[in-house]
Amino acid sequence: MERRYRLVLACPDRVGIVAMVSNFISSHGGSISDANQHSDPTTGWFFMRVEIGAVTLPFSLDELREAFTPIAQSFNMTWNMADSSKPKRVILMASKESHCLADLLYRYSSKELFCEIPCVISNHDDLRSMVEWHDIPYHHVPVDKDNKQPHFDKVQSLIEEYKADAIVLARYMQILPPALCDIYPFRIINIHHSFLPSFAGAKPYHQAHERGVKLIGATCHYVTQDLDAGPIIDQDVTRISHRDLPEEMVRLGRDVEKTVLSRGLRWHLEDRVLVHGNKTVVFN
Repeated sequence: MERRYRLVLACPDRVGIVAMVSNFISSHGGSISDANQHSDPTTGWFFMRVEIGAVTLPFSLDELREAFTPIAQSFNMTWNMADSSKPKRVILMASKESHCLADLLYRYSSKELFCEIPCVISNHDDLRSMVEWHDIPYHHVPVDKDNKQPHFDKVQSLIEEYKADAIVLARYMQILPPALCDIYPFRIINIHHSFLPSFAGAKPYHQAHERGVKLIGATCHYVTQDLDAGPIIDQDVTRISHRDLPEEMVRLGRDVEKTVLSRGLRWHLEDRVLVHGNKTVVFN
């Protein structure tokens, strides 16, 4: 794939943003290969994502950032530029259930997800053979239910050691402490086996069965201090009936979970997700 620079930005909406960004790129001979924008009338904010052919510009990425900075400052932008050829480093975390982890490892090995997976961290040793089959280091970090802090200290140490750009909780059944969430804002991605905000917390399929719902779903979201309440990246559902017991709902839900998590991660890797407050704009 052609190497591209990705520019994503958010700022207070006003006339001239698109023109200024486009003119800046074209004035340096840059070719825009993809562009998306959204103006939110309820918040008065503007969001944009642009892909620029790297070979069409006379800049390195650092030089491009430096040249664009005055424009960003004049519009009070929150912005970032990334190189599409540089894969993000993603640490996967899981407990005992393998379906989300196995799906991500398959998509990674088949080049569907463009990233590096430097390691997998788990509070159980059950999934070691599957991970090591992919030649990925597996770190078993047990949890003492009466004192979980040593576990999270080790997790943080591994994240720092492997220089992770993102962390994915692929059915990692532990609640991260607030301090860890704050260190990596909008870089920790979780899959919750419910169509949030319905049925947050434990055993959502059993909650859904008791409520008699006709649709169950899954939610991919960023992790914050508030349990299962971070900005939502993606969701999907599948239909059920009164005949489906909780065990059948779990089976059906696993397929939705895998799809939603992989899709949300791919959008994050491609810099398609912009967070504003507790909501997201996803240029998918």
